[in-house]
Amino acid sequence: MRRREFLSLSVGAAVGWPLTAHAQQRKVPIIGVLVVGAPGWEQFWRLFRGDMAELGYIEGQNVRYEFRSDQGQISRLTELAAELVQLHVDLIVTWFTPAAQAAKVATRDIPIVMALAGDPVATGLVDSLSRPGGNVTGMSGVNAQLGGKCVELIREMLPSAHRVVALANAPDPFSKPFVEQIRAGGTAVGIVIEARILSRAEELEAAFLDMDKERPDAIIVQPSLPTKRAAELAAKYRIPTISTLRSFAEQGGLMSYAAVLPYLYQRAAVYVDKILKGAKPDNLPVEQPTQFELIINMKTAKALGLTMPSSLLTRADDVIE
Repeated sequence: MRRREFLSLSVGAAVGWPLTAHAQQRKVPIIGVLVVGAPGWEQFWRLFRGDMAELGYIEGQNVRYEFRSDQGQISRLTELAAELVQLHVDLIVTWFTPAAQAAKVATRDIPIVMALAGDPVATGLVDSLSRPGGNVTGMSGVNAQLGGKCVELIREMLPSAHRVVALANAPDPFSKPFVEQIRAGGTAVGIVIEARILSRAEELEAAFLDMDKERPDAIIVQPSLPTKRAAELAAKYRIPTISTLRSFAEQGGLMSYAAVLPYLYQRAAVYVDKILKGAKPDNLPVEQPTQFELIINMKTAKALGLTMPSSLLTRADDVIE
């Protein structure tokens, strides 16, 4: 090879190498995160990022998050979901059913991973658990047995109970199956279930005031409602109340029976990792919870003048004194 040709090839290689190396640099994925501003979202956000870090995704280095919260106004979710789509995020992680619904309406192409959603088949988020059939997959945090289990716990706590109110959140697509599950549980144990559907969170106080006129034996609160305020009102009107969110009992509610959420968040991070590495959402079956926990707030029980059965206290995963 002549010297001039050699120099030409060397220069070409020197110029081409940085361009090739730049082209081979991995694109930093952008993950949109959409949450309902209900109690518990802070824990989800903290644990999920920690789970992602354990999988090697370090914020600011090889992953970027675009976080959006409706701040307690579910009507904002549609706008926030559209905003994430306009940012061309690679994937959207959702917390609570209304967020997943808003994301699904906003895009049929961007993968959506539910970190927590109520009965995604009943709400139309997926075709089936084994074959989601679209761009949505992830974790089903509430299955068909959970509502019925709450009714069973009320019966065990108050054997004389005959009327229970299911306090539901109309803007949440899970409100219908939530009430249906509780009604089925009521039929099984001989308890009449009265559904009270709130169109806005602001109606919560009026609902409790109205219930005070004809007091139910107990109330089951849908977790997408302001559960902390519900616990406070239940204490004020001295009505035993249960919800399917652990933080409800921690905030003063009498009991909570719910899936172990940290495990679901960990699995959601695994699904995100799989999708970023090429897996398709419709090939990833939706997972249901297998671990549940019963939390009893004894301080609230004493304030209500209730004697909790030893059978319940023995089974409780946590008793708040």
